[in-house]
Amino acid sequence: MLPHLKSETDFGTPARTSDRTVTLSIDGQAVTVPEGTSLMRAAVDAGVRVPKLCATDSLEPFGSCRLCLVEIEGRKGYPASCTTPAEAGMVVHTQTPKLQQLRKGVMELYISDHPLDCLTCSANGDCELQDMAGVTGLRNVRYGVAGAEVDGVAGAHHCDAKKDESNPYFTYDPGKCIVCNRCVRACEETQGTFALTISGRGFESRVSPGQDQAFMDSECVSCGACVQACPTATLQEKSVIELGQAEHSVVTTCAYCGVGCGFKAEMKGNTVVRMVPWKDGQANEGHSCVKGRFAWGYATHKDRITRPMIRERITDPWREVGWDEAFAFAADRFKAIQARHGRDAVGGITSSRCTNEETYLVQKLVRAAFGTNNVDTCARVCHSPTGYGLGQTFGTSAGTQTFKSVEQADVILVIGANPTDAHPVFASRMKKRLRQGAKLVVIDPRRIELVDSPHIRAHHHLALRPGTNVAVITAMAHVVVTEGLVDEAYVAERCDTRSFNEWREFVARPEHSPEAFEAETGVPAAELRAAARLYAQGPNSAIYYGLGVTEHAQGSTMVIGIANLAMACGMVGREGVGVNPLRGQNNVQGSCDMGSFPHELPGYRHISDTTVRAQFEAAWGVELSPEPGLRIPNMFDAALAGSFKGLYCQGEDIVQSDPNTQHVAAALSAMECIVVQDIFLNETAKYAHVLLPGSSFLEKDGTFTNAERRISRVRQVMPPLAGLADWEVTVRLANALGYPMHYRHPEQIMQEIAALTPSFAGVSYAKIDRLGSVQWPCNADTDEAGTALMHADGFVRGKGRFFNTRYVPSDEKVTRRFPLLLTTGRILSQYNVGAQTRRTPNSRWHDEDRLEIHPHDAQERGIADGDWVGIGSRAGQTVLRAEISERMQPGVVYTTFHFPESGANVITTDSSDWATNCPEYKVTAVQVSKVMQPSAWQMAYADFNREQLDLLARAHGTEAVGT
Repeated sequence: MLPHLKSETDFGTPARTSDRTVTLSIDGQAVTVPEGTSLMRAAVDAGVRVPKLCATDSLEPFGSCRLCLVEIEGRKGYPASCTTPAEAGMVVHTQTPKLQQLRKGVMELYISDHPLDCLTCSANGDCELQDMAGVTGLRNVRYGVAGAEVDGVAGAHHCDAKKDESNPYFTYDPGKCIVCNRCVRACEETQGTFALTISGRGFESRVSPGQDQAFMDSECVSCGACVQACPTATLQEKSVIELGQAEHSVVTTCAYCGVGCGFKAEMKGNTVVRMVPWKDGQANEGHSCVKGRFAWGYATHKDRITRPMIRERITDPWREVGWDEAFAFAADRFKAIQARHGRDAVGGITSSRCTNEETYLVQKLVRAAFGTNNVDTCARVCHSPTGYGLGQTFGTSAGTQTFKSVEQADVILVIGANPTDAHPVFASRMKKRLRQGAKLVVIDPRRIELVDSPHIRAHHHLALRPGTNVAVITAMAHVVVTEGLVDEAYVAERCDTRSFNEWREFVARPEHSPEAFEAETGVPAAELRAAARLYAQGPNSAIYYGLGVTEHAQGSTMVIGIANLAMACGMVGREGVGVNPLRGQNNVQGSCDMGSFPHELPGYRHISDTTVRAQFEAAWGVELSPEPGLRIPNMFDAALAGSFKGLYCQGEDIVQSDPNTQHVAAALSAMECIVVQDIFLNETAKYAHVLLPGSSFLEKDGTFTNAERRISRVRQVMPPLAGLADWEVTVRLANALGYPMHYRHPEQIMQEIAALTPSFAGVSYAKIDRLGSVQWPCNADTDEAGTALMHADGFVRGKGRFFNTRYVPSDEKVTRRFPLLLTTGRILSQYNVGAQTRRTPNSRWHDEDRLEIHPHDAQERGIADGDWVGIGSRAGQTVLRAEISERMQPGVVYTTFHFPESGANVITTDSSDWATNCPEYKVTAVQVSKVMQPSAWQMAYADFNREQLDLLARAHGTEAVGT
């Protein structure tokens, strides 16, 4: 194996934890290990590598390859070291003449049914079979190879088996399979999909996706666990087949969801060969999903914007210019707007896909260079209610646990989240715990995969009607209070007595019982009572929630209700419990931490706080406004009213992602200067006057903060295609605006963040490089690596505070005109607005947004599977293809929002959360009917999109595709 690919030690079997240890002798070396440790792993601790093929330390021992045999004094036979636990006083020998003979014989059998094409094999240099042939000293094969005759006899073999190349990212060559079972076990143990099996018996045994299907026709989710586990070239990345083995690697962090998986980018020069999940990544521990593992090709896609462009009007062709001219053009426009309309006529939007350092600079530019607090971020439309709700109850606006904490949960409550699609690596960890016996409660209008999937079934699925979250959580609290399930000692010690007593009286009222709410929620009272009892009795119960909680008119109320329930049951402040928001984008937590909200400076400190503001004024050398600025929806309204004229938008596509698309487009059309910084011509950039090239995560240095508050390094593996990283673009724009920034590296930006933000005071690149990651708060009052578990000794705010959660029905009500409720979500293969994943082969799995509709609702409307249907709301209409599905309940329809031409947000309305203005994406009253042509909006969009692509092509001197 190539030396740089050996950097991570494979101990052969998983680590065991035990309070007791055993001491034994291995090849004359005394070694002490936790009780239950395998002899193979103990041997590694003793500095000895026992030969192996079927064993790897991410999987439970299997004992099939028979290479890892050892001798134990006083025992007969040659036991497999992977399946034999170490015992006190054992004397073990890993290398003897007899073991040498046995291993060589085993290898001879393997190689007799394996092609000897090592020099041209794609795994050459990274093949464990090749390594073990060398380790065992194999020099010849007495039985022939691949059917070669020996003494006139040709043995049967599989070397000419047909290769499966159906998956766009990897191949399956059964001719090279040694049936070690590692791929099957990885699919079961690591991923939890159970898509692979061993078909056939004896010599005919071979790995099979599904029922002898092609990989693309099976239930495989392309997480890559099988490819990672394979010791040969049987399962191999197509990129490795094309490019060969990498020559160096760089550890970085995935730029997709909020799990924040660590990856090793394996490189040849500046070219990525493959992304390999980092074994020491504490968020993912060597696992991955189809997006992070394979969908990185967008970074070098032909659609990348690599030259700055400007234009006077959005109907004009783009003109490619140099960086200096682009910055001067943008700065002059912004200055002119402020001179005519005042400093608050402009603002900025930070990105949840960019690094902490880049986000910090954008909000600094808005506050210091623009002189306004008109800055916001995409968290406004996703998890802003989390910030408000958890801040009010606990005192801090982030999740309480690490992802690993779920391994100690006895009851898992999933509310308004679909982890297998949106946070798949965490979902795999959760599913593993469920297979070990933890109980599951799902609160979701849709029957998500976790409700019933291989070896997993929810004990309770509360299929509530969209918009009734608060009624359900209040009814669960009613059961806890009236049935004596409150953890009285915990509440007395940890919580505010007055607010608790008021809350107790409130939820105990008869009108808050499950029976009283049953007609409203659609959840049977008995089922809800059973779920509440299960959660309260634990003993360790953990809550994980997603956008199905926050994206409601009562999103903040629901978050408060979740926190109330957790505190009342004593489920905060230790491992295996907690309240955990599953963040949607890679750095949405970090964008909030960095001061992207109009009322808060970095570290969630209010802009009106004179002392805090004085610290930033001294550091930044300017006077800051004490007045909170505009939120994103306020910016749109002000633009239409004529008072907001200029916007700097980094790395967000508000036209596609924000609700009521036509309202957003009208607002942008009313502005005089829109500067978009992105890697593609996204939907927002089509309304821009300045387009500044962005950089992908592969082209930048910095940090991301994931949903567990874990700060991890992002390391540049290739130079920015446009010449400047995102942080450099913001620095140059600030300089052009007359506010000088003098950073030379993102590390200097983090040093400034740490100096000004108490929760980041102990964060440094050097510490992250040494420890792998840290978790905020990280300062002199915490462990060196920060705080893994929040609120362990008490809540950040002091005493946990309860708030009454009065249920207020949504304004989005079903009527005769709009008799159905639409809710939205994501799918595994696509990500957010799809700008990245649509430019990868992931579209092979999902190439259009569809409308899921229950068979009863479809039959009533004469709709068949695959029909085009119109979906109309009070905001607008669009047309999608129907998918008839019993995942939906009658009266509820569902779609995703990954493709701009779908217009999913054309039909979502401007209804929003009372506290934060987070849009109510999850509840829209609609009608669905069969149609024969696209909607008027879709036809207008097609024309506008064609025009904008033509204007871009004219800047490049090329012809637009499709024109």
